Amino acid sequence: MNQTRLRHRLKWVLLYPMALVYIVAGITHFVVPGAFAQIVPPFLPYPLALAYLSGLAEIVLGVGLLFSRTRKLAAWGIIALLIAIYPANIYMALSDVTVTGVFGTTLDPSPAVRWGRLPLQFVLIAWAWWYTRPIPEWNSSH
Repeated sequence: MNQTRLRHRLKWVLLYPMALVYIVAGITHFVVPGAFAQIVPPFLPYPLALAYLSGLAEIVLGVGLLFSRTRKLAAWGIIALLIAIYPANIYMALSDVTVTGVFGTTLDPSPAVRWGRLPLQFVLIAWAWWYTRPIPEWNSSH
């Protein structure tokens, strides 16, 4: 199998886990919204509303990835969302935020996890950017 075909196949295979990650993450915003509200930086108003809004965006964009007609727009939307929520990751890293009320537990990520989320966001942006480009149809020749 040549490299182009391998890339196309990999792109198809990774599409579904990516969509699922955003859909599940978005649903989680509605299951434990207070946890997500706690990581909204204090300079932003209405943290609970922002938690719900970002969760809804994740669900809609994750579903949008699954359809060829909406995939490119959804991928660009994910990039915009990842940029928009980046201040929450910075806030978590700089302020040692501990999140309470997550299924009856307290989440106190290590500094490595808090700081590791910052570069991970760029990996997620690159992954979404990959889907702003068309994917050749998967057929028997791929």
